[in-house]
Amino acid sequence: MATIRDLKKTINYELSGVIEECYAWQLVNSDKSDKAEKLIDQAIESFDILIAKVNETGVENKKAHFQSITTELSKTTTSLMKKLVKL
Repeated sequence: MATIRDLKKTINYELSGVIEECYAWQLVNSDKSDKAEKLIDQAIESFDILIAKVNETGVENKKAHFQSITTELSKTTTSLMKKLVKL
């Protein structure tokens, strides 16, 4: 199992990648930048939620807890990228 520090780094890496893609999209489509801003806000909100879950104390089954966070990260990242493609 990866360390908590590695999980936090993964969360940061994945969601910052989504944000970078949104910024790149904004450069090409400057007239529709409001839509990308909403995706950036969603990515930041997801980051805050996932980091809060990682920092939870008193979790009974840590392995299952961190696995669910990893799964949620994957689903969130995929969802945000699909929304970006639809823009």
